[in-house]
Amino acid sequence: MELTFERDGLTLRGRIDLPETPHADAGRAPDAAAAGTAPDRHPVVILMHGFTGDMGAGPDTPYTQLTRSLTESGVAVVRFDFNGHGSSDGDFTAMNVLNELNDAIQVLETIRERPEFTSIGLVGHSQGGVVAGMLAGLYPDIVDALVLLAPAATLKDDAVAGTCMGVAYDPRHIPPRVDVDGHVVGGHYFRIAQALPIYETTARFDHPALAIHGAYDAVVDAAASLRYADAMPDCTAVLYDGLDHGLYGTDREAALSRAADFLTRHLS
Repeated sequence: MELTFERDGLTLRGRIDLPETPHADAGRAPDAAAAGTAPDRHPVVILMHGFTGDMGAGPDTPYTQLTRSLTESGVAVVRFDFNGHGSSDGDFTAMNVLNELNDAIQVLETIRERPEFTSIGLVGHSQGGVVAGMLAGLYPDIVDALVLLAPAATLKDDAVAGTCMGVAYDPRHIPPRVDVDGHVVGGHYFRIAQALPIYETTARFDHPALAIHGAYDAVVDAAASLRYADAMPDCTAVLYDGLDHGLYGTDREAALSRAADFLTRHLS
């Protein structure tokens, strides 16, 4: 089912996949259950995509596979496109991690008001992992579980060094725009990235967290996930030899199953 979220004049477009079976701790929404009008209650996971990506609604994407595993276990999944990505409004050149964080805040604030959801988990992939982690750190009283998939926290170090996906620029005199693999990235993106308190903010999240990474990820070093495990009080990092940055490879099934099992276990 399609969803839209409004944020500062932009429409963010997404979808929700509802559970196929009740969660083990499912109930009925308390206010209207007696009248028989309330939907079944269930946990929900908000899934965030990476840099230049989208919500990955195709039938064979890792996001769809994870969504299917969760809905089969009684967990709803909300996916959306960040501003300037996919079907959402906005200019990609105007995108940066802070306004993606604002996107995610709007989605979370909307979802938390819906009475059918009993608990909330976050999943973020790559740059979406940076956003999800920071969001969890800002809302530790609302978010109950966190999964980071190949989180791109190295984007800060890369910005300080003046590099992005193999493209170099002067980090002390950042140009207004940088062409990165056919995508025009605004210079403000890198200025903001240089100063982001990524781990410091995420470290405020004190509920169960899981970081999954390919041991030989060629885009984001696996050390990023290990550092998340050190930063958060209840975070485990798991590395897979057969998993690339896009979540493909011989260990894809194992990695996504671990993520789904973790969320199902820690959400009620």
